[in-house]
Amino acid sequence: MTGLQAGLKNRHLTMIAIGGVIGAGLFVGSSSGIATAGPGILLSYALVGTLVVLVMRMLGEMSAANPTSGSFSAHADRALGRWAGFSIGWLYWFFWVVVLAVEATAGATILEGWIPAVPQWGWALIVMLVLTATNLVSVGSYGEFEFWFAGIKVVAIGAFIVVGALAVFGVLPGVDSDKAGLGNLTDHGGFLPHGPGAILTGVLLVVFSFMGSEIATLAAGESENPQRAVTKSTNSIIWRIAVFYLGSILVVVSLLPWNDPSIKDKGSYVAALDSLGIAHAGQIMNFIVLTSVLSCLNSGLYTASRMAFSLGERGDAPKMFAQTTSRGVPRTAILASVIFGFVAVFFNYKFPDSVFLFLVNSSGAVALFVWLVICFSQLRMRKIIQREAPEKLVVKMWLYPYLTWATAALIVFVLGYMLTDTEHDGRETILLSLLVAAIVLVIAFVKEKVSGGRRAVAGESPAGGSSAGERDEVKAG
Repeated sequence: MTGLQAGLKNRHLTMIAIGGVIGAGLFVGSSSGIATAGPGILLSYALVGTLVVLVMRMLGEMSAANPTSGSFSAHADRALGRWAGFSIGWLYWFFWVVVLAVEATAGATILEGWIPAVPQWGWALIVMLVLTATNLVSVGSYGEFEFWFAGIKVVAIGAFIVVGALAVFGVLPGVDSDKAGLGNLTDHGGFLPHGPGAILTGVLLVVFSFMGSEIATLAAGESENPQRAVTKSTNSIIWRIAVFYLGSILVVVSLLPWNDPSIKDKGSYVAALDSLGIAHAGQIMNFIVLTSVLSCLNSGLYTASRMAFSLGERGDAPKMFAQTTSRGVPRTAILASVIFGFVAVFFNYKFPDSVFLFLVNSSGAVALFVWLVICFSQLRMRKIIQREAPEKLVVKMWLYPYLTWATAALIVFVLGYMLTDTEHDGRETILLSLLVAAIVLVIAFVKEKVSGGRRAVAGESPAGGSSAGERDEVKAG
């Protein structure tokens, strides 16, 4: 057993960090948000974006001091107790294996449209097998694929923002878009046509498209300079969210009136491109969405396998999950994640409105659970790092502990607001997610009681190791 190896280069980490915040959900899901909140969806994105920046700052503080493949799960294990690391680790793994099925199906739908001779399930199988093979070769091959996938996404959104902005100000050569203009932000029922409450409803619709921003902290453990990688990705997340999310959505709602039926019929980005008369806009966007889907699949498989590896290393999953090949690849953890992904794909085709719908809804609020656990972990971990290795506090959470508590309160508020949302399945999502979380928590507590006592976890101390005694001290507070 060789353990994970530093196979990711700086350029890989840079693109993983940038690409991590651009999910397929941005392209696919933004149209429903615009229809719900109008131009005010910008405030929804800004609110969630601020939340993600704050949570990533906390995670960056802990991960820069102690880069590990388990990221927030390993930090929660040390700061809050073994039950916390076990629960959030398995919930996060569950979220990503369900995402594998969702993205594989989305990608297969696009590919079938291009080459109908291969059935949709066949494309889903091909996509999963190719990316599984990529992940099994080496971490470097995952990084290389992700570098190009993320690169295409970044260039595409960058070009969309530039072209769209030129059209909005009426200086795009050869294009005469009579609908474009900043007046679209206020002319059709005002900036908030459905009232201020729609901002919160918009939050529920866009919050899940931000999941993935934490991948860079998991990947940093397999880079040559983990501390530098985490610091860089944490410091750059503000402009990444501002440009890619707020910038591109601002362009969409400026190019077209928010209530233009084409936004809902074609999707926001396709409708925006069509309004400029750009030929084959739908197919161009399909290619970009497919790239985002493949990127999400690639990263989802990587992330799920590294979380399974970390759980195996800490004794919270079968020990074989922590075994690696001579190239430092956790083969068993990857294959286990893929198998569950294939099972989920099968459920999607066989029982889309029952079993698969349950899987999707029951993993829907995991992003918020993860962010909440990061908040509480950072509150405890800051004290541990200050006591054991203060020199490793190279990234610090702003206005600690007040801003951490405020962030946690905002997350709890969003979770509570979801319970009132029956129109967009918010209540069902939160209740099913809480049910699954409760089951995992029960298993965690039973496992801890049966195993009795605690164990040292390699690599979790900011000072370079942690004894069982130290961990008992942390648990006791």
